[in-house]
Amino acid sequence: MLKRTFLKMTAALAVTASLATGASAAELNGPVNYIIPFGPGGESDISARFQQPFFKDKFGQDMVISYQPGGGGAVAWATLNGLADSGQTIMGVNLPHIIVKPAQKDVGFTTEDLNVFHMFHFTPDAIIVRADSPYQTLEDLIEDAKANPAQVTMSGSGKATANHLAHIKFDKMAEIQTTYVPFKGTGAAVTALLGNQVKAEWGYSTVAATQGEEVRMLAVAMEERHPLFPDVPTFKELGYDMVGGAYRGIALPNSASDEVTQMWSDMIAEINNDPEFRQQMLDNGFAMLDIEADGMDDFMAARSEEYLGDAREAGLIE
Repeated sequence: MLKRTFLKMTAALAVTASLATGASAAELNGPVNYIIPFGPGGESDISARFQQPFFKDKFGQDMVISYQPGGGGAVAWATLNGLADSGQTIMGVNLPHIIVKPAQKDVGFTTEDLNVFHMFHFTPDAIIVRADSPYQTLEDLIEDAKANPAQVTMSGSGKATANHLAHIKFDKMAEIQTTYVPFKGTGAAVTALLGNQVKAEWGYSTVAATQGEEVRMLAVAMEERHPLFPDVPTFKELGYDMVGGAYRGIALPNSASDEVTQMWSDMIAEINNDPEFRQQMLDNGFAMLDIEADGMDDFMAARSEEYLGDAREAGLIE
């Protein structure tokens, strides 16, 4: 009896040791290819470049950024699960893109296909106007929109994007009708605003950080005020329950092992928790987020329910 008990304990210890060895066996073997599913210069690229030196310093390997634009990210995401699962290649992912796009049509991937292991920041939605705009406050814009339905034009980054969904949600909350004008990317939407093609922009806090005194942010979709803009109220402060924006994270091929997935989740978490990195992100208008692999299912479920509900109500999906 004692002998059998001893053998069972020995086997259990062996399994534990094997798991521990498996976990430690996941390691990098040279430079990492970090694929951005858009062109260079956008927020996804900027945040990846902020991560680069921290990754090199902490883990001793180069993080090589490459680009695979097309279909608003869908071209790259459709190829992700065909890549090698060794952990040497990772890919940026964005919300609401990876949720709404597959719900609209066949884009070569489904949300559930993607092995998203970390969401590390978001760019909060914000209503932005030129510095010389007559809209001094959010209420000024709302009053004009109520007096002149559909006459308040607002640029934004594409259709079925964070900007577009925020526009739909806010119009409903404020009981107004504004006109959303989609552009190909944040840069083009900003150009339209500064060029007087529109009266306002559904942009991000990063736009206000980049454009400085050229623009004024009327409200930002955060739980609390952004530390870079202490004088700008949140939508919640003003009575509109809006928190969100373009969420950004990173994924591996879904065939990657649990050990590789956890390794990457831990590495990105270490960068994300570095005070210098966090400060750099905040100084450029980003908002931090710390959703690791073990919390991803719940996070994605909540975001999917919200985004799909808004998109369905707006007629963007059936």
